[in-house]
Amino acid sequence: MGENRKIILPRLVTSKLLHRQQLHGHGSVSEVSSVVDENLGKRPLNGHKDTFVYRVFASTWNVGGITPSDDLDLEDWLDTRANTCDIYALGFQEIVPLNARNVLGPTKSCISAKWNLLIGEALNKKERKEGAKLTQESTDSSVVEASMQGEGFKCIRSKQMVGIFTSVWGSVSIRFLLHKTSFCFVCCHLASGGKEGDVLLRNLDVADILARTWFRGQATHELPEKILDHDQVVLLGDLNYRISLQEAETRSLVTAKNWSILLENDQLMFEFSRGRYFEGWQEGLITFSPTYKYHPNSDQYYWCFDGARGEKKRAPAWCDRILWRGKGLKQVQYETSNYRLSDHRPVRAVFHAECDVGGGCRSKRPESTLTQQGD
Repeated sequence: MGENRKIILPRLVTSKLLHRQQLHGHGSVSEVSSVVDENLGKRPLNGHKDTFVYRVFASTWNVGGITPSDDLDLEDWLDTRANTCDIYALGFQEIVPLNARNVLGPTKSCISAKWNLLIGEALNKKERKEGAKLTQESTDSSVVEASMQGEGFKCIRSKQMVGIFTSVWGSVSIRFLLHKTSFCFVCCHLASGGKEGDVLLRNLDVADILARTWFRGQATHELPEKILDHDQVVLLGDLNYRISLQEAETRSLVTAKNWSILLENDQLMFEFSRGRYFEGWQEGLITFSPTYKYHPNSDQYYWCFDGARGEKKRAPAWCDRILWRGKGLKQVQYETSNYRLSDHRPVRAVFHAECDVGGGCRSKRPESTLTQQGD
């Protein structure tokens, strides 16, 4: 097995009330280490011994403050029946309702623990079934013992900040720094609202996150301080960008499934074309329906239902997105998953990540604790 390594986490960047509320404690979160083996899970790139390719699954899901049931099966969302990836980076928004008690009070870690339990059950279900089959069919105790010791996927690190929750999972062959290639996964929930000027708030949120988030510890070429200095970066979440059309026209185009005209007026697409806040970022081709706002437990958008007087019926939009940047990172899948838990549909992507192995000594990973950043 490989040596123990410490997982490096960025100092949290929050804003407005959430930022000030987090600062009162000035506490730190202890490190989490994991044991890995670099000799497992490798796939050489076209015979090149110095470059390996890994499959990375990334997904974002705004669950609308709804607590999952104990029997919620996440296999379809994680696509584990058809495919298996090496790393799973999952970003949630609103895992608790965003009310005053949850914003100002202590973090409800029991909710994030429940999500992690469900994720682990889904990722390791296939291995448990195979282990149970070996146990039933074999009388060789050594075979049975070996089958029961397999760890499968385990949580490398997870972190909750009020309603935002990130959970990164990998098989025992994977670590966050893959050989000579550094990865950074960013989960965010940008400013909401469809009024004129709200898009500027979202742009400022992105700029603030990328500029002010930094990794504690001595910076090296392999372990940089800033998000954009990593080799491969995935940014995912409820980015909240809307469609710049009148609501009636948007609904009509959604009914007709005229995605091309809708995407021409998508605010994030417009920001891409301007090349200011998202210079160097990429997004896969969108071929799926807008991910927001659905009526819970339904395939119908919220505006299709008669609601109470004064109730907001927001026009559909592709609020939930996955962006990436970096040499050697190639997206091979980009789609939604049909889970009706909340008013958002989860969005998922699969990447092929080329990782340089290279020769020579690699700097030892510095140890760090997660702290909050002051004003």
